[in-house]
Amino acid sequence: MPTPNNLAALLTAAFIVTTAAPFAGAETHHVVGGDRGWDVDSNIASWSAGRIFRVGDKIWFAYSVAHGNVVELERKEEFKACDVSRFIREYRDGIDIVALNGEGIRYFASSRAERCRKGLKLQVHVEAQQQKAGTTGVGSRNDMSEGDGESAAVPPSPSTSSTPFAISYLTLSLLLAGLAFTYWIS
Repeated sequence: MPTPNNLAALLTAAFIVTTAAPFAGAETHHVVGGDRGWDVDSNIASWSAGRIFRVGDKIWFAYSVAHGNVVELERKEEFKACDVSRFIREYRDGIDIVALNGEGIRYFASSRAERCRKGLKLQVHVEAQQQKAGTTGVGSRNDMSEGDGESAAVPPSPSTSSTPFAISYLTLSLLLAGLAFTYWIS
């Protein structure tokens, strides 16, 4: 039979996991460029069209550092002109994760202006989190298009679904219940 301290620790852990789990799936991870990653041949503008990014999401840049880094630009003018000389942040690891922590528009481009001019740039319009927890949606971002055909706002990826999350949550809950029961009877 478990000691009171062990049982309290187990029940506390189970409570934390089961109450926090529904919120863990609220963010969406977007791999920029899809399977091709951050590359001139991946057509970033096409990839980003129709995506909706929300506060709390993360965008992943996967690229070859031999072809340059990813820079974040402050102004739309710099983004449109591919003026990468005055970036506000540089990502240089080859796999970089950028947290979208606030609403607004963010601009990313290749650190090499010639690659930026070939389309290796991304404008991200970060929207407020959805009111309904556990849901993700993909809406049209035509209202964000500025007619330049270069890039559209981004995000929540249609590849995320609440169904696999619900199944994982149920599995985790059953596993914890079974573990607690086994621990209790031993």
